[in-house]
Parts: sequence; C-alpha cells; structure tokens
Amino acid sequence: MNIEQFRTRLTEEKTTLEAELATVGRKNPSNPNDWEATPEDTGLEADPNDRADQMEEFGNNAAILTDLEHRYNDVIAALARIEDGMYGTCIAGDETIEEDRLEADPAAATCKAHMNG
Repeated sequence: MNIEQFRTRLTEEKTTLEAELATVGRKNPSNPNDWEATPEDTGLEADPNDRADQMEEFGNNAAILTDLEHRYNDVIAALARIEDGMYGTCIAGDETIEEDRLEADPAAATCKAHMNG
C-alpha cells in the first residue's frame, strides 16, 4: 500500500474542505478545532424580510457546515493515523482495511466488515 499516495490525497482534500468551510462559516474563536456557521451580512437587517432571508441562509449554512465539518474531521483523523503508523488498520477490530476501500475513501477508519457498525 502506498501510504504517501493516500497522504497526498487526504492533504489535498483537507485544503479543499477548509476552503469550502470558509464559504459558509468560520473557525470558532473559542475553539479553533470547531467551525461555526455565519450568515451573510447584507446590511439590510432592519427589514423583516431581509432578516428572515438572512436567518434562512444561516440555517442552510449550518447544515452545509455540519456535513463539511464531519468530513473534515474524518480527513484530519486519517492524517493523524498516518502519522501514528496506524493508517489502514480498522479502528473497530484491528483488521487491515482493504485497499479498494481506501481507494474509494482514503479517510476510511474501518474495514468492510465494520463499516456499518
């Protein structure tokens, strides 16, 4: 297994995810490992319709951010497993993660037998 190939793919995905996260949120100043959704500042918040639109967008951003942040955390965890020498080992049972599973998802933490458990 070419771990450097997976490291490169994960690092590239991390960069892409950070850029995508920045379009809908910002790093939480109280916890730099967390992201929080941000609404678009229109400058027209006094109008109730504009405020409602802004709140709707905030809700949409929060949903998008949640999905992106889950994937981002999976990628960060996979990169940490590479550094720890545990990449490619199932976190549920210590089996070797199948290479085709890692090809499909380089951030996979479990083998096929444990992927739904």
